[in-house]
Amino acid sequence: MAKYGKKTQEEVEKQLHKHKTQGKWKSRKLALSEAREKGYKTPPPKK
Repeated sequence: MAKYGKKTQEEVEKQLHKHKTQGKWKSRKLALSEAREKGYKTPPPKK
């Protein structure tokens, strides 16, 4: 994975498992946005 914080990695893994039916990229996007809301270290969103 990219340079995420440890908590972010755990959150992304959990969310990928939760949203796996929606596709890999969409699930990752959802997981990162939720991690940002919680204040975890993540890269800025792409525009």
